[in-house]
Amino acid sequence: MKRGPARLIALATALATLGGCAPGPDYRRPALPVAATYKELEGTGWTLAQPADQASRGAWWTIYGDAALNALEAKVAGANQNVLAAQAHFRAARANVAQQRSQFFPVVTASGDFSRARTSQNVLYTAKAGHTINDYSAGLDATWEPDLWGRVARSVEAAKANAQASAADMQAVLLSMQAELATDYFELRGIDRERQLIDDAIAAYGDSLDLTQHRYEGGIATDADVGQAQTQLQTTQAQAIDLGVQRAQLEHAIGILIGQSPSTFSLPVAPEAAYSVRAVASPPGVPSTLLERRPDIAAAERRVAAANAEVGVATAAFFPSLMLAVTGGVEATNYGQWLMAPARFWSLGPALAGTLLDFGGREAVREAARAQYDESVAQYRETVLDAFGEVEDNLATLRVLEQEAAAQDRAVTAAQRTLATVQSRYQSGAITYLDVVVAQTTALANERQAVAIARRRMAASVALVKALGGGWSASDLPSDDALVHPGKAGAAAPASAPG
Repeated sequence: MKRGPARLIALATALATLGGCAPGPDYRRPALPVAATYKELEGTGWTLAQPADQASRGAWWTIYGDAALNALEAKVAGANQNVLAAQAHFRAARANVAQQRSQFFPVVTASGDFSRARTSQNVLYTAKAGHTINDYSAGLDATWEPDLWGRVARSVEAAKANAQASAADMQAVLLSMQAELATDYFELRGIDRERQLIDDAIAAYGDSLDLTQHRYEGGIATDADVGQAQTQLQTTQAQAIDLGVQRAQLEHAIGILIGQSPSTFSLPVAPEAAYSVRAVASPPGVPSTLLERRPDIAAAERRVAAANAEVGVATAAFFPSLMLAVTGGVEATNYGQWLMAPARFWSLGPALAGTLLDFGGREAVREAARAQYDESVAQYRETVLDAFGEVEDNLATLRVLEQEAAAQDRAVTAAQRTLATVQSRYQSGAITYLDVVVAQTTALANERQAVAIARRRMAASVALVKALGGGWSASDLPSDDALVHPGKAGAAAPASAPG
């Protein structure tokens, strides 16, 4: 009798060693056609960079040298609600890894019971007839299913890949919120600069109105000239007021991005800030490096790995399962007798079970897992193509806007020179005030257009940094050991910036 449990334990140990063979296909990253260089780099004067060269790490926004922006960006990771939600989702995915790993080990339960029962005196052939009996019992139950065919191993593999995908999602959300904040900030500063231009124009138009009124009183100008000067002044004042709507909306959006109520957040007007920074664009390197620098690409690739592991889980259902159960404890009519050997009880036994016929149910589950894998591969490749497209789009935008900005600067210079000539001729009485209005309107429109182009260049610069991953790297994903032991180095730090 004593050899029975030992033999069963030895048998279970031998069977458990068979679990080194996991079912289903081993994972291989899907192949991708990647170009040797970006098309839009041609003619820009940029040189190709190695993956680690000139890639802004962590606080990428500091390349713009704006202290106010730096202070705002520092708040996103710990206060933005979308980022906090993504962090919570990652923690849940990491907990799922621990849940799946627990299947490698036995499940042990404890129980305690007390009952008091009396048996009828009229029950024949039993010694319990007419007696009231106490029953005290306490025991432990342990059940264990050895991972003979690798089902649990594949489940853990899928859980780890999904947790890594969630960590990449978390960084993608963080990068998106940081980029949105930078874009809104530069747009707001551009509006501040545009408002300063309009205010300067309003002051100049006011002086022109005073001059025209004096000329009218002196009989030199007509009442039509005065009316045109008043109309131009009031129209420009309305434009200045309209900019206030856009600025207020951007200010509110920035407050929300840093987790602050729009009612309590404000940014002081700083028109000079729009010209204290320039559109910075780091050389993006070769396209293949993008696969390791974009968190959304890393997340899509990890989901492919998880789907591949799920095929193995579905394949393991075709094999029988072995369950080992152990029960032991003490039972007596008086708990004081628990310490005596006769009070002990135990049982041990294996159970082997397998499905013989399910009319294609398991095969259907496996086919569904394979289809899910194919879907994840297609989504991964589409994510990569979209990423390449975003980089090309923003490279092209920056290249074209650089040329447009140069042309617009020349237009501003020409408009200002024309305005000075027209004003001089009007004061000498050679032309009517209508010519002055046209020249002033043209000059202001060109100056505002120059500011609008500058805003677009800053937005494209931020978008390019985002498209390049913001300095993030796939090596920043939490390792398998970090997922199992979150306190160890290498575990993703949800509240930190990318990198």
